[in-house]
Amino acid sequence: MAITAAMVKELRELTGAGMMDCKKALGETDGNMDEAVEYLRKNGQAKAEKKAGRIAAEGLCTVVVKDDKTAAVVEVNSETDFVAKNDTFREFVEAVATQAVNSDAADMDAFMAEKWNQDNSITVKEALVAQIAKIGENLNIRRFEKIATDGVVIDYIHGGGRIGVIVVGKGEATDAVKEALTNIAMQVAAMNPQYVSRNDISDEELAKMHDITLESALNDPFTLPKPILNALLDKAVDGVWGDEDVAILEEKRNDKKFNFNYLPNFLSEDAKSKLAEIAVADKDSISENKIFKGLVEGRVSKQLKDICLLDQTYVRAEDGKQTVSQYLATVNKDLSLVAVVRFEVGEGIEKKEEDFAAEVAAQQAAAAKK
Repeated sequence: MAITAAMVKELRELTGAGMMDCKKALGETDGNMDEAVEYLRKNGQAKAEKKAGRIAAEGLCTVVVKDDKTAAVVEVNSETDFVAKNDTFREFVEAVATQAVNSDAADMDAFMAEKWNQDNSITVKEALVAQIAKIGENLNIRRFEKIATDGVVIDYIHGGGRIGVIVVGKGEATDAVKEALTNIAMQVAAMNPQYVSRNDISDEELAKMHDITLESALNDPFTLPKPILNALLDKAVDGVWGDEDVAILEEKRNDKKFNFNYLPNFLSEDAKSKLAEIAVADKDSISENKIFKGLVEGRVSKQLKDICLLDQTYVRAEDGKQTVSQYLATVNKDLSLVAVVRFEVGEGIEKKEEDFAAEVAAQQAAAAKK
């Protein structure tokens, strides 16, 4: 059967596949449109399987809000930033987000098995396969999160789609509240807090943070309170350090004008290492020291201020001190944060290191052999 341009155009409009792929599909199926569609789907699956091993760490995050009460954020990955800027890819990511905001799926497997909203004859997974065949790169719907609430929902996209944020607040949905929550969404995008408040951190996580901070302090003894450091130095000179380091310490101790903060600059690396070993060995006794306990608690508190949104310094604070919690209270004393979600493209994905010069050299060497 003769394959006409009109037939190729019709198949292309049905599937979105490339012109040459459509022409080949019609030729393989003797012009049968339904069989050609199925051929393209199977061919797309084969192409997708070949590309599946390739790392997709670029892409887009986007958010869709429905009826001002439900929001979904998704991350869809591509292999290159070039594809991430492609209108076809962007439209697909928007469609995935729309699918997510209307989905009841509890996990990614269930989501991928759903019927595709834009074409109920295929699943979300099959729609993804079709996009891989069309775009020519490995693509991946990596994750989604949906939030339904009676609160105030604000969405924010940063960096052209590099970061997608949802913030849900509890309070009257006034313009001032919406503006405040938008400001908080911008803070979330910039500062990447791990928790909304300290109450969200489990006792186990807090204990782990405390232990790591304690061990870190012991392994950096020159930052310890002076009474503890001096006791450690006394042990170090008692047969642990070499003569040269002992002499340096005695010289600096006798110099009343010397700033002991600079002592590490004069000691050998071996001496500093051995001092840390002494501190770690004395962990039990040092941990009971009231001054040391205060030091550890202070450092833990500082970390909490960095990772807990409400404790962070509000980035637009005029005095440079106002916390996010204090800022929200100035807008409305009853305004509170219910939930925060932040997706960033490629976070946690180990990217392949590209050596462009080596790749060019390898191509030139291969060409020379021909």
